[in-house]
Amino acid sequence: MTTSASDYTATLPRKRMGSGVLFRDAANRILLVQPTYKDYWELPGGAVDGDESPYDAAQREVAEELGLSMSPGRLLVVDWVPPRPGRTEGVMFIYDGGVLDMQTTANFQLPADELHSWAWCTVIEARQRLSPLLARRATAALEATADAVTYYLEDGKRVC
Repeated sequence: MTTSASDYTATLPRKRMGSGVLFRDAANRILLVQPTYKDYWELPGGAVDGDESPYDAAQREVAEELGLSMSPGRLLVVDWVPPRPGRTEGVMFIYDGGVLDMQTTANFQLPADELHSWAWCTVIEARQRLSPLLARRATAALEATADAVTYYLEDGKRVC
């Protein structure tokens, strides 16, 4: 008995995916958002919906969280995250949002039910506000902007 390719692929493991955008200011600080439902900050972004590309998810999440219509730049990092209590394994994508000016940030529209605020942060400040995993990922993404390459991470640690 043979099975079709579509039947076979339906039996393969599924992975959780998330997508975000790294924005910088003229001082090379990174933009973080403060969710209402977590005790740590994050890069703008969120879950990739079913049948949605990671790139489209990044664009959608930035529009939802900041009210900013934009097309993200190149892929900065891909981060495979192992399973941990309460979370399945996942693959996270961070795209380059470029440098934002004060006029753009003045027009941010945060959803009150999802985000308390946003802030520009140095790497040191970001490490204090982000979870350790997110701090590693954000730092690697910032480094990738200078190297003009995409980094592959596992659990926020650069593999290549």
